[in-house]
Amino acid sequence: MAQPQQSEGAEANPDGAAPGKPPLRVGMVGYAFMGAAHSQGWRTAGRVFDLPRRLVLSAICGRDATAVHQAAEQHGWAAAETDWRALIARDDVDLVDICTPGDSHAEIALAALAVGKHVLCEKPLANTVEEASMMAEAAEEAYSRGQLAMVGFNYRRVPATALARKMVGEGRLGRLRHVRVTYLQDWLVDPEFPLTWRLRREQAGSGSLGDLGAHIVDLAQYLAGEPLTGVSALIETFVRQRPLPRGGPTSGLSAVKSTGTGQVTVDDAVLFTGRFTSGALASFEATRYATGRKNALRIELNGEHGSLAFDLERLNELSYHDGTEPGAYAGFRRILVTEPEHPYLEAWWPPGHGLGYEHSFVHQARDLVHAIAEGRQPEPSFADGLQVQRVLAAVEESAEKNSVYTPIAV
Repeated sequence: MAQPQQSEGAEANPDGAAPGKPPLRVGMVGYAFMGAAHSQGWRTAGRVFDLPRRLVLSAICGRDATAVHQAAEQHGWAAAETDWRALIARDDVDLVDICTPGDSHAEIALAALAVGKHVLCEKPLANTVEEASMMAEAAEEAYSRGQLAMVGFNYRRVPATALARKMVGEGRLGRLRHVRVTYLQDWLVDPEFPLTWRLRREQAGSGSLGDLGAHIVDLAQYLAGEPLTGVSALIETFVRQRPLPRGGPTSGLSAVKSTGTGQVTVDDAVLFTGRFTSGALASFEATRYATGRKNALRIELNGEHGSLAFDLERLNELSYHDGTEPGAYAGFRRILVTEPEHPYLEAWWPPGHGLGYEHSFVHQARDLVHAIAEGRQPEPSFADGLQVQRVLAAVEESAEKNSVYTPIAV
């Protein structure tokens, strides 16, 4: 194997943790949006939290040699590779972080587990239930050998959502009745936006369903503390032909438009209802066509004793209604989630100083390092990712079976 090039200016121990701790050496595949977010997490976690392992950013991988070396220097990785197989073969990589499109998740994860690495894989776990099943089975076998595998649903790591989960677990809402979730974006509203990989089923698996729906399915099940048991769905693709980007349909979100068009093979928007094991009802909406909405995720849970709501655009807050209070004093109240006793916040700033989106990846790294050091199954596991994949598949199946439009008599 060719000797990998070192990135100029990169540090061998970029986390700032005490050198006496055993190292956890990370290799990451992918360097674009999610790669940058994960790099922030790995680079920062050991500087904020007292971790049991010393994080080392050993190598980052991408097919474009120039771009991946630039990413390595920018984000603090010690070396760069252009072949993921070379990255997972490195002796200085203990954990492989997968930040690639969904069509490569299974191959990379299975290969990494086979050679004894821990794995963190971005959501959705895979493009199909079959791939996700293989990954979950391999992860279970690897766990018996001391290897851990986790899927990256980072919205679990927002302090406000972690606090919401704690409050639901404490019974503050009582028996759950309703869960309603929306995730709205608008980056595809322009019909001239080019045909990137996110609009091709063979690479992305699905559109808004996998990109956004996977997040809200996992978050709803996480907060409810129970899985969905069935769904009924509608799916739509609004613009079916788009300009081909320069370099072909595999280019990223910043691709430059060129002549010619190609077929959009994924969904643009999805609506579905569902039922939890307890009988609670749920509704979900995910779209990349909500004009004016940039990254608007909102979830509300209603129970017999109270309600909770979270809005990602106000991510340091929870809205809570205690239904056991006298009506004269009851109502939704704002909980500012910045106190040191709130999840993750013991290591951050004084009360009232809010955190941001990037901190969820710092918390993700922190939680995985602790799980590895303690030898316990991380959450969400690959089995959890498989369960979400089964929900996504059920949504597609439901939408296909109910694809005939039935008008309502007036």
